[in-house]
Amino acid sequence: KVCFMENLSVNPENYKILVVDDIATNVLLLKTILGKAGYRIVTATGGREALEKVESESPDLILLDIMMPKMDGYELVRSIRESGSSIPIMMITAKDAFDDMRLGFLSGSDDYMVKPIDVDELLLRIEALLRRARIEAEKRLTVGSTVLDAEERSVYVAGQEIALTVREFDLLYKLLSYPRRTFSRAQLMDEFWD
Repeated sequence: KVCFMENLSVNPENYKILVVDDIATNVLLLKTILGKAGYRIVTATGGREALEKVESESPDLILLDIMMPKMDGYELVRSIRESGSSIPIMMITAKDAFDDMRLGFLSGSDDYMVKPIDVDELLLRIEALLRRARIEAEKRLTVGSTVLDAEERSVYVAGQEIALTVREFDLLYKLLSYPRRTFSRAQLMDEFWD
């Protein structure tokens, strides 16, 4: 029997996270939490320094605050996205108004958490962002003995190719890409059957 989540989980030791916040205690707290979880951590105390670290350190994910002097989180995310980077970015902030969250997503952020954060939820969200980024980069999903290749639109189970229509492949790939998420019939119909 195959444990589905084990095959889709990430190994923290393989990932470097950039933590950006101008408040030293916040940086230390996140560094401690993420370090104990096994992630490699790089830090920056502001937006301009963060841009330099993105170039020099090539992090796999960025956690950042919005309220920082000189370059706020929104501007930082826009700069990263304008450079063509698709690195996963999560905003962690005290700004809890819907308009702030909306602006965060519109600037290019992938996720948004309001302080105080739940550590377990943070770690789950980080794993989900890293997993999706890996899937997108590899364009390949492996679950047990099943391998889906998005570029070839092929499915192999124990080395044997399984013939699927394009729609069947797309639907299976979507469902396996989000193992903890439930999709309604309407959502799937809208996406795959217009």
